[in-house]
Amino acid sequence: QVQLQESGPGQAKPSQTLSLTCTVAGGSITTNYYYWSWIRQAPGKGLEWMGAIAYSGSLYDSPSLKSRTSISRDTAKNQFTLPLSSVTPEDTAVYYCARGHSSLDYWGQGPLVTVSS
Repeated sequence: QVQLQESGPGQAKPSQTLSLTCTVAGGSITTNYYYWSWIRQAPGKGLEWMGAIAYSGSLYDSPSLKSRTSISRDTAKNQFTLPLSSVTPEDTAVYYCARGHSSLDYWGQGPLVTVSS
């Protein structure tokens, strides 16, 4: 059973860089041919895929967020991290990490991150 757990601050101020980490248990993030994604859901809106990192380390960015984020990983800790720069209140959302790319089978619980001054 694969388990994912997000960690990071629950609040951020506008213009800051938000950093969230996903710790994976029950499976390695380097196992062929899995992908690991970040997804968010703003209040009252649908799910938004933010980007992914592959088992190989290759990165897949969302065109709408490409300039603000670059997913990285720590294979020794079996973690992958999402930095999101220049946050605004519009970045307030529940942030999920999940296994997969276009099809996602395991999800973290998703913390709410609020951006406000």
